[in-house]
Amino acid sequence: MKKEVSFGQSLIIVTALLAFIFISLFILKVEPHIPLVFSVALLCMIGFGLRYKWSDLEKGMIEGVRLGVKPILILMLIGILIAVWMVGGTIPTILSYGFEWISPQYFLISALIITVLVSSFTGSTFTTVSTVGVALFGIGSAIGVHPGLAAGMIVSGAVFGDKMSPLSDTTNFASGIVRVSLAGHIRHMMWTTLPSIFITAVIALVIGLMTNRSAFQYEDIEAIQQVLGEAFNLSVLTLLSPLLVLLLSIKRVDVLPTLVVGIVIGMITALLLQPSLTLSQLLTALQGGGALDSGNEIVNSIVNRGGLQSMMFSISLIIIALSLGGLMRELGIVKALLDGLAKGIRRSGDVILSTVLSSVGVNVITGEQYLSILLPGQTFKPLYEKWSLQSKNLSRTLEDAGTVINPLIPWGVSGAFISQTLGVPVIEYLPFCFFCLLCPFFALVLAYTGVGIAKQK
Repeated sequence: MKKEVSFGQSLIIVTALLAFIFISLFILKVEPHIPLVFSVALLCMIGFGLRYKWSDLEKGMIEGVRLGVKPILILMLIGILIAVWMVGGTIPTILSYGFEWISPQYFLISALIITVLVSSFTGSTFTTVSTVGVALFGIGSAIGVHPGLAAGMIVSGAVFGDKMSPLSDTTNFASGIVRVSLAGHIRHMMWTTLPSIFITAVIALVIGLMTNRSAFQYEDIEAIQQVLGEAFNLSVLTLLSPLLVLLLSIKRVDVLPTLVVGIVIGMITALLLQPSLTLSQLLTALQGGGALDSGNEIVNSIVNRGGLQSMMFSISLIIIALSLGGLMRELGIVKALLDGLAKGIRRSGDVILSTVLSSVGVNVITGEQYLSILLPGQTFKPLYEKWSLQSKNLSRTLEDAGTVINPLIPWGVSGAFISQTLGVPVIEYLPFCFFCLLCPFFALVLAYTGVGIAKQK
């Protein structure tokens, strides 16, 4: 007969696994795949000790991976799409125009505002990062902005729309789980979202104004523009594919057919507008990314990106992480943790604190954004009613600590995607994702001050 895991046992298991992963990442400096594989093996041994059959453990891992099949397909298509946009001249065209419009001094605040607008219209972190995010990061690299800082601002703006847009899956999911109106959910999130994005914008502006740009060489930018103009046919027609992707996202067409349309249109415009590009070279790029030798190292580093193969690092990481999360759920470790947190509540502020800790914890344990909303949402809803807190407090907290935290987890679906797409490790951009870090902070401030907390009448 299977043994149940207690709260204390689950806490010890999770703490031990996180300590092992932390030591592996920060002290031993290894990639997260291997410590996660060892964690899966350790959980299997624990499962045997709890008298679970191998078929039960296998079922848990398969079920965990099943939840990530769609994100994995999205990653594969985005890798192909980025390659099409690189070799087809789309990203080079955006870069060339961007150098004309964006001042180095105001790059950070410009990147934040642009990604906030795009993510608000699309409701998708993935779409925002893989379109304007890639182009903005390329501009930042060319003008010498710290990669982590540039990525941090891009991610902050991209996550803003994922949290606040009525078109976002997570926004609709969080409000639906706890059964509050979408409009009421979005309005209530302004209590934590507006101060977080305002402070992030101020930080971006101040850093930009205080950065010494006296050594900045405009000749380098002119040289990059010249190389781009020689290597590609820069034309507004190359922007047709990303414009269609954005339009279909705004129209709420499912992301998979949206990406397929973007790839097909991008391939057509690439073959029509880039005379030197052959069909064989284009198809090769879809697999391995661009292979331009322009003679300019900065241009090569920006353009030679994308391809299906470029996403395999993230995909393998996500599969392992989802297997780990599936095992955690099958063994009852996640449930024991959530139930234990729920029992420790002594006042209304503790309800929100427990929700924050649970959403962050599920993100760390499973790497899955939707589970970080679903599991705490189901567990804590009765407690919000018990403590006379309106359900929209719960839906807001699930976004403050669930939606915005996933991009900060190296093995999380969003974190793995962003780091691979922009070419920056999560650990490097995490300290600069001010918006993502401030949202749970303000959630706790409001919880214990009572400001912005809706009580039941």
